[in-house]
This record gives sequence, C-alpha cells and structure tokens, in this order.
Amino acid sequence: MAALACVVLSFLLGPAPGAVHVVAVASAWAYNAWLKSTPWSWAPYALSFGLLPSVATLALDDPYVAPATTTLAAALLGVGAHLANVLPDLEDDAATGVVGLPHRLGRRRTTVAAVALLLTAAALVVLSMPGGPTPAGLVALGAAAGLAASAAWVAARRPERRYPFLAAIGVAAVAVGVLVATG
Repeated sequence: MAALACVVLSFLLGPAPGAVHVVAVASAWAYNAWLKSTPWSWAPYALSFGLLPSVATLALDDPYVAPATTTLAAALLGVGAHLANVLPDLEDDAATGVVGLPHRLGRRRTTVAAVALLLTAAALVVLSMPGGPTPAGLVALGAAAGLAASAAWVAARRPERRYPFLAAIGVAAVAVGVLVATG
C-alpha cells in the first residue's frame, strides 16, 4: 500500500518529477534490500539525495533539471549523512553481518570522510551561488564548518552518540537554507 501510495503521490507532481521521485525512492529501497551490506552502501544515498533537487525544480511551472552543482552538493550531503548516521552503530551492525562502506573504512576514516563530504557540500552551495558568495553565505558556511567540526569531535570521543547524524542534518539545513535564500 505504501509503495502504491508513493507512486501515485509522486506522479501528482507531474510526469517528470514523479518519475525522478520514484527512482529516488527505489534507490533508497535498494539500500535496505541489499546494498546496505556492500561496499556500495553509499550509492543509494548519493543517487536519492542527488535527485531530490530536480524533483523540486521539475515540479515548477517552468520546469528544469537542477543545476549540476546543486545536484552534486545534495549527493555529497546524502553520502555524508549516511556515514555520520552509521557511526554509532558500527559494532552492532558488524555483529549482525552488515558490513557496508563505513564498516570497511572504520570509525576514524568514516568520521573524516563524513566531515569532509558535508563541508564540501556546504562549500559547493555557498561558493556556487549566482554572483559569488555573499557575506550571509560565508556566515552559513562557517556555521556548517562548526557543526561538522563538532560532529567529528563527538564521534571521536563519544562514538555511541547520535549527535554526528544530527549535526549532518544541521549542515544539510544550512546548505538548503542557502539554496532557498538564493533562489
């Protein structure tokens, strides 16, 4: 029922945004069904998050595919969020046979990669703003950097905490806020 509702509701946006949204949701299901325990665990996050800006822009009265920089930033945010989300569960997942990319990288490299991806995404959004970065954009980038740094600090000292994932959401919120503010 949920799958049917998802398809129907997606296509209420229109044929193009509906199709793109269904692909994004199918990618997320692929993660749960099988990719979660592979080195490709990051790929559904990159694809699904990367497609979301185009779902929104294709649903506009004057539809267009989201700019490449926006798509790339969204994909990086998705992968960074995946890495940050898995950090508290690395040991439990490994004990149950889930061995995705973060498990293969280990805690330290996963933390560094999550922070680097999240900061790169935020920097891409701010630095690719039409007309160049604004003072407000640079402040937003500083806030994103502070959140990412605090996530790395908590992940290194309190690995069981979910704060790194919450900070990833905060970085994403900053990036989305900049996108919305700049049109």
